[in-house]
Amino acid sequence: MIPEIGHFSLIIGLAFAMLLASVPLIGAAKKDAYLVRYAWPLAYGMFFFILISVITLGYSFAVDDFSVAYVAHHSNSQLPIFFKIAAVWGGHEGSLLFWVFSLSVWAAAVATFSKGLEEVFTARVLAVLAMIIVGFSLFMILTSSPFERIFPIPMEGRDLNPMLQDVGLIFHPPMLYLGYVGFSVSFAFAIAALMSGSLDSAWARWSRPWTLAAWVFLTGGISLGSWWAYYELGWGGWWFWDPVENASFMPWLIGTALVHSLVVTEKRGAFRNWTVLLSIFAFSLSLLGTFIVRSGVLTSVHSFAADPSRGMFILLLLAIAIGGSLTLFAFRASEMSSPARFELKSKETMLLVCNVLLTVAAGTVLLGTLYPLLIDALGMGKISVGPPYFNAVFVPIVLVLFGFMGIGPIIRWKKSKSGEIKRQLLIPAIIATVVGLAVPFMMGGEFNLWVAFGIGAATWITLATFRAAYNIVKDKEGGISLTRIGRSQLGMVIAHLGIAVSVVGATMVSNYSIEKSVRMGPGISQELAGYTFKYLETKNVVGPNYTAQQGQIEIYQDDKYITLLKPDRRQYNVRTMDMTEAGIDWGLFRDLYVTMGDPISATEFAVRLNYKPYVRWLWFGSIFMMVGGFLAASDKRYRVKKAVTETEQKAKEKLATA
Repeated sequence: MIPEIGHFSLIIGLAFAMLLASVPLIGAAKKDAYLVRYAWPLAYGMFFFILISVITLGYSFAVDDFSVAYVAHHSNSQLPIFFKIAAVWGGHEGSLLFWVFSLSVWAAAVATFSKGLEEVFTARVLAVLAMIIVGFSLFMILTSSPFERIFPIPMEGRDLNPMLQDVGLIFHPPMLYLGYVGFSVSFAFAIAALMSGSLDSAWARWSRPWTLAAWVFLTGGISLGSWWAYYELGWGGWWFWDPVENASFMPWLIGTALVHSLVVTEKRGAFRNWTVLLSIFAFSLSLLGTFIVRSGVLTSVHSFAADPSRGMFILLLLAIAIGGSLTLFAFRASEMSSPARFELKSKETMLLVCNVLLTVAAGTVLLGTLYPLLIDALGMGKISVGPPYFNAVFVPIVLVLFGFMGIGPIIRWKKSKSGEIKRQLLIPAIIATVVGLAVPFMMGGEFNLWVAFGIGAATWITLATFRAAYNIVKDKEGGISLTRIGRSQLGMVIAHLGIAVSVVGATMVSNYSIEKSVRMGPGISQELAGYTFKYLETKNVVGPNYTAQQGQIEIYQDDKYITLLKPDRRQYNVRTMDMTEAGIDWGLFRDLYVTMGDPISATEFAVRLNYKPYVRWLWFGSIFMMVGGFLAASDKRYRVKKAVTETEQKAKEKLATA
């Protein structure tokens, strides 16, 4: 009866979500504080029962309950226990349950940590989150239940997809979902603000830490996915502009713009329309990503399902969310004029330009992702849009963005003093230009335009960020006081440095990687990038649910032993599927990457050797960005209750008299 308990818990959680989506809003409309306060116990109850549902599904995996169809299709008794638990979100139905669970976690967190907010506003936020949970819970219960039984009960499960049998499955999807779903909170804050008509700095101030938290999780999810693909798929790449990769990248771009727009709304009361629209678009793109992954309209190695009926359900949810929110925005747009004024040479202008560029960049990715689908729907044939398009269109936009990224932290609010920008940024600009022009000759011996742009941009961002940090910590007497920099400002500095580090990694590995396909067997050596790869032997290895042929390859540099790599070809027992596991010698400035291909003879294999310079800097930069986002989100001013606005005070008085 354990799966039935999970199923009924999910239904009860849906019932709580339906009540949460309606009762507090009725209370707000009737000015009934008693009904409004029901939002908190309903949010906790919804979270509790959805949690029970997730636990029961995990238990079914742990005990190999193959009477549950989802368990039978994604597990096997030979599967290691940690992969069994991770298999909860390894397929369509379970990942959808985890999606809903993640949203309930965010709702419970909002209920717990928003004590300083006005009650009616928080209740509206929770109600909007509950509406989203209602839609996805109905989708799951009606079309994609993870608790559906199967009869006759199979003796064994089909096993988890071998491609997913990796530690990446344990961490990547949960972080990605928390990021995706986290933008639902930003969306809920924006809709609640539109409902109340209170689009002031207080709303932006309370929305910002939640948006930053979602951005941090999405950054971590994307970088973990890139790292996973790098070492698991065996081709040595870190980004392929795959439709599902794009589906997570687009909300990240819009989310980045939203984080900066919230700063302007909070500090200056400007960009209110921008902030609301970006909140709506970030959430809408998260839903679009869910549609792409689960509808089967686009083919991808990451796709979960290919059921058009399921895709139509998600498309309906997407239409309701976008249509309803934009309609509400249209009715309230006239009330959102920004009182703040600013000059051309101001921080507001720089942030506005960056927001426009981020939005345009997201638009180019959206066009490249959906264009093949549109052409197919119009009966004009099938085409694919790959890296050449994105590199030609997206990269120039981002390079321009990097230029403004250096100016933004330096320039003043409202109006910058004449000559101030030139005085502070002339030397960094000269140094960045010199470094950008010199590095191609130092690395490859000849000029490379894209390397010059990439390294120059990274140097420019780094120097400008350090200059901005110096301006913050400098006191009136010219001394330095580190206590002058707050967590939010320190987070900005670290996150921008993370961008620079990732740009260096992307530039170097994209332009100076070396790949060589060779034939190797016992006693055969090959040379690549100054390293000698010596094949010793092939070992037969037995894993928990697979067997493998494992190559033993020693690496030398100038006759000095470096390491022993052990790439292998795995044959999984149940799925009878072959997988390649790369052998990688990790390094701060380079990776040596070896994969085994098909056997050529009884003792020889096709082997691919790769030299990957600075590839780890990509993920180091992501770590810097996450740390910066976390520091900004944890700034103490978000934990201290601020004086309520006049609108909030009037609402309180009305509720009190009611």
